[in-house]
Amino acid sequence: MNIEERIIDILHEIIVSKYDLKLDYGIIMVEIPKDNSNGDYSSNIAMRLTKLLSKRPLDIANELKDELLNKLDDIEKIEIAGPGFINFWFKKDVIANIINVVINENEKYGYSNAGNNLKVLQEYVSANPTGPLHCGHARGACWGDSVIRIMKAAGYDATREYYINDAGAQILNLGKSLLGRYKELFGLDFELPEDGYHGPDVIEIAKQIKDEYGDKFLKMSEDDAVEELKNIGKDLELERIKNDLAYYGCEFDSWISEKWITDEGLVIDAVNKMDQKGLLYEKDGAIWFKASEYGDEKDRVLKKSDGYYTYMTADIANHIYKFERGYDLLVNIWGADHHGYIPRMKAAMKALGYPQDHLQVDLCQMVRMMENGQEVKMSKRTGNAITLRELIDDIGLDCARYFFLSKALDTHLDFDLDLARSQTNDNPVYYIQYAYARISSVLKQANNNINIKENYNLLIDSKEIDLLKHIAIFKDIIADAAETRSPNKICNYAYKLATYFHSYYGSCKIYDVDNIELSNERLALAKVTQITLKNALYLLGVSAPEKMVKE
Repeated sequence: MNIEERIIDILHEIIVSKYDLKLDYGIIMVEIPKDNSNGDYSSNIAMRLTKLLSKRPLDIANELKDELLNKLDDIEKIEIAGPGFINFWFKKDVIANIINVVINENEKYGYSNAGNNLKVLQEYVSANPTGPLHCGHARGACWGDSVIRIMKAAGYDATREYYINDAGAQILNLGKSLLGRYKELFGLDFELPEDGYHGPDVIEIAKQIKDEYGDKFLKMSEDDAVEELKNIGKDLELERIKNDLAYYGCEFDSWISEKWITDEGLVIDAVNKMDQKGLLYEKDGAIWFKASEYGDEKDRVLKKSDGYYTYMTADIANHIYKFERGYDLLVNIWGADHHGYIPRMKAAMKALGYPQDHLQVDLCQMVRMMENGQEVKMSKRTGNAITLRELIDDIGLDCARYFFLSKALDTHLDFDLDLARSQTNDNPVYYIQYAYARISSVLKQANNNINIKENYNLLIDSKEIDLLKHIAIFKDIIADAAETRSPNKICNYAYKLATYFHSYYGSCKIYDVDNIELSNERLALAKVTQITLKNALYLLGVSAPEKMVKE
């Protein structure tokens, strides 16, 4: 239990006993003041209780002060400030106790059981297997991967899933596009569908097909040729997607195919289930879902008059299948253009009796790739998109992931390619990794000789205290980032930790052969900073290099 948790526990105990209140732990806030002159920790609980107790916050704070002093035996002093802030100063060696916690837990430092093993299924990327992944997919891909890493660290039973959109018009158009390019390779007249795929990847696949199958598809009817080509093309595109995701550090636990959902009869089962519940009606030869009765703006077609099911129908079947596999929480990361689709799917799940809050959707806003102050235009279908693999080869995996993770998913992102390429402290990835490499250099200079002590009572410099307090909140940061599905909070944490260390490094001599006792404690502090940084970077899918190599 860190110091913040102890203060919260003791405040809760005192308040419940003193005022005979049933108090939610969430109401008690303890923070690290920005200004050290306001204490090591501070709470505004007195202000938050004023309505409940019909008392002035200053009076409440003073009433709590004496009991806090009695129960916190390692406190130096408590002061009441302003309208009723309670500010705490702890003995320095107490704050430094986090050192041995970090060293003992090592690569698991910061991990917790906050998620209480909640079973979560997160679906993300799910790009159509009709072309390579591009920068528009990259943001959601690393976001989803990082969220799962963070959830696992916080004690959730979390699973990554990719829903393969391998049925419907887009796959048919892939087949037609491939047939056109295939004919072109034989010098024949060809036609590409207007809404087909014109990128270089389709030309490349057509060449592979010609090399492997020769003129086989020229001897078939056009419909039969398209049917075979669409399946070959889909499989090759999906293999490329899987390879590119692995190149990006994103692995999936589960791949679910829309075609499989249909072939297994899950779509028909879903429609029958909805029909039995009285959720459907027929109109103009189509089957409609009474979505407007469950929160959607209007009713939705599930089966068209031509007998084909809509995309939504397969998606409903897929979500039923997710719940049937025993997941407590379903999370989807969708593009911002799918905003209107959310109430449709929520309406279907609500109508089928699933708890409304058990399906949550995080929207991924648009990304603008910027270079020399200008937007780099992307057009997937004309082949001008920056692919995910090209981006990684250009700026590196670490920068690609960090930059996409650094801003909240629901905000627009301007991705500065020039900054990502730079190897200066202006680049946040370089800045954080440089802190890690600096520590590695210092520890190497000391032959990695860290002497563990029971108490670290020489770490009294304000910059050491800043570092220690920031390290101590890492577990809470992870738990919060997991609950809110916000990897950007880990980015912010890692950057601030690096800032504290760079400031400390510039102010204090960490390894001093003339003061071995102090050096031992400072080396221990450097080591736990390094461990914490590495753990934070892992959650982002970013490496922790021992040495920075400029190109």
